[in-house]
Amino acid sequence: MGVGQAIDIYVAPTDASTPPIQLTNTSRHTYLISWLPSSDGFIVAQDQDGNERLQLFKIKLDNPNHFEPLTEPNPNYYIRGGQLHPNGKWLLYAANMDMSTGMEIEATWVYRHDLETGERKALAKPQKGAYYFPRLNSTGTHILYNRKDLNPAGYQLWFVDIEGKHDGEIVNVGDDKKVYGSWFPDGKRILLRAETATHFRLGIYELASDTVQWLIDDPNRNIDSVYAPFGTSDVVINEVKEARLMSFIMNIETGAETVINLTHGNLQPIAPTADGSWIGKYYGAHQVTDLVRFSPDNVDPKAFKSITLVNERISLGIDDLIPAEDFRWQSVDGLDIQGWLYRTKLEPRGTIIYVHGGPTAHSEDLLDDQIQFFISQGFNVLDPNYRGSTGFNRSFTEAIKVDGWGGREQDDIRTGIEALIAKGIAQPGKVGITGTSYGGYSAWHAITHFPFDIISAAAPICGMTDLVVDYETTRPDLRPYSEEMMGGTPTQVPARYHDRSPINLVKDIKGSLLIVQGLQDPNVTPENVRAVKQALDSASIEYQLLAFDNEGHGIDRPENLKILYTRLVEFFAQSFTDETHE
Repeated sequence: MGVGQAIDIYVAPTDASTPPIQLTNTSRHTYLISWLPSSDGFIVAQDQDGNERLQLFKIKLDNPNHFEPLTEPNPNYYIRGGQLHPNGKWLLYAANMDMSTGMEIEATWVYRHDLETGERKALAKPQKGAYYFPRLNSTGTHILYNRKDLNPAGYQLWFVDIEGKHDGEIVNVGDDKKVYGSWFPDGKRILLRAETATHFRLGIYELASDTVQWLIDDPNRNIDSVYAPFGTSDVVINEVKEARLMSFIMNIETGAETVINLTHGNLQPIAPTADGSWIGKYYGAHQVTDLVRFSPDNVDPKAFKSITLVNERISLGIDDLIPAEDFRWQSVDGLDIQGWLYRTKLEPRGTIIYVHGGPTAHSEDLLDDQIQFFISQGFNVLDPNYRGSTGFNRSFTEAIKVDGWGGREQDDIRTGIEALIAKGIAQPGKVGITGTSYGGYSAWHAITHFPFDIISAAAPICGMTDLVVDYETTRPDLRPYSEEMMGGTPTQVPARYHDRSPINLVKDIKGSLLIVQGLQDPNVTPENVRAVKQALDSASIEYQLLAFDNEGHGIDRPENLKILYTRLVEFFAQSFTDETHE
């Protein structure tokens, strides 16, 4: 929960018999990593102001705010995951570090860290960088992880035994295809979500027989995530259709599925309770995200029982929030594009295009505080799901790779603005754009490519400016993603990296520009800002800069968000009344 100066960890009984108990209270964000095998505490992590150089700690339920250090502070490598072995002695995680030399490396290796002796044994040594979280099974015999050694677009599933003697690939659905796996509670089976050319399918891998059984293989189903929760033999399937969530609880013996679907808002099952109820995540544009207790036989929100009691901590009501309207248009090649439109109740001061990051993600019918703040200040907002977004089908997600970043997905955004203007929702010269990460890149693209009457102001947040600089300075485990999206490295396709880098077109900027950056960002590093500032100054282009010393990839501290949101509203309001750039 984020109700203080930083993200903190809370615990609450599933029967909602008592209010949540705050386990951490520090000036740093504290991230939940995993439960202890004994279920009496957690592994948590903290970094230095968003630099993602995590330190792992152990916290017990009976000793709140007591951080027992497990790894060193501010390491010169990136830790992924963190689970305690059932013997209480070994800590399992991945790190892009060769512990024998103390040198940071490109690849991310799987480590067994002996908390008594300090020995760190590399159990698995992938050859190339990859973003993954190793997962230890409940019996402590094997660790599941992904490799990207064969193709930047692929994910193969591997596992290694706890002694590091047997490390091998177990599921490969194609060198350029992805397969994800998670353990069943018994520690003997793995639930699979695997790509095909047209969709994701669902299966089970049996350790004893080394076989895979596919349960769902249907091109008409867009399976977004799956997991096997403790306390049941059923599995949860989260399917997204046209950016809307529909969940299922599936009996793997019979194949019968119970549909969990709301008319308004979203309900995502998490795990069952002892009496047959379930705990779920309940959220929507009209609903602050909550953990609720519900019955699969009655998914009426009026019957939900809040676990977090979040509504007691806020003063906002449903009348204070603007609903998300489903808005559709056609792009330049006839592709149907969807987005969420939010209309202010006030006299409109202009329109803001709020672009999601990823790009392999999608915007939902979800309460977004930045969007709601814009609306409350008199702006209409469009949140587009451009090609490359998840939430529709695999061909839609893969379509961004045809051109690479800066291709027709940006036309999807532009044609969305044109559709708003055609319907009288937006006015020429009074449209701005913002977003974080890939949303920031899209804001840079818009201000360097679109005419003034389409985009008159841009506020990129932690957005890539020079794709070569970004590739060379980002975290090692993210470089394969750039290669996948762009069709190669900067050396292999230099023209594409050059042509799709906004820094090379800053001379064409006609509108207002506000650059926002977290100075500890290891993903889209401040080097992107340094490079583009030099280019802007050389071209005599005016700009504003808002930098935060204590932020990483994105701005999320409450005190900084107040500064950011206020500045953005002032910036767009001024830009829409200032005609000096026309």
